[in-house]
Amino acid sequence: MALPPYRQIRALFDDNTIRVYQAYSNQIAESALAHGSFISPPFKMARMTWIKPSFLWMMYRAGWGYKDAGQARILAIDITREGFEWALAHSCGSHAEPSMSKEEWEQVKRDSPVRIQWDPERNLLLQPLEYRSIQIGLGEEAVERYVNQWICRITDVTPLAHEIRALVVEGAMERAAALLPLERVYR
Repeated sequence: MALPPYRQIRALFDDNTIRVYQAYSNQIAESALAHGSFISPPFKMARMTWIKPSFLWMMYRAGWGYKDAGQARILAIDITREGFEWALAHSCGSHAEPSMSKEEWEQVKRDSPVRIQWDPERNLLLQPLEYRSIQIGLGEEAVERYVNQWICRITDVTPLAHEIRALVVEGAMERAAALLPLERVYR
């Protein structure tokens, strides 16, 4: 079986929306679930926020929701594909190209409200795989769009994360894998 390309967006999506994940404290999660979007406060609009289409990468980042109180709740956020594609079109990498001067890099960052980072995808044991998953950092302009225009639905998937982790811990890998969201190649 061939490996996926080194960099590839894989996500749960339909014709209108794409699912991304974020982990938050109970306070931010409860507010977001109650309002169907992120409300400031407790959510900080001026802070870059990172969205991740990969469920397992989110589990790695948040330790299945057990890492710390600030990442105790895993939220699945269904956003418009139009918004997701806007973010990709208005992005730059999270690091300067080697040939760029400091001034050029500062200009690129000023012109790009979104940062893209590619991190190793993870397996059920949260071990790194040989290919990458995208993480998308939304700066102020993009956060404003995300919160006020793109979000269609927010779901608490913390119970699912805990259930899958429990199956992994007991070695029931096939049962755990069967519960994973069906992430396909996003084109």
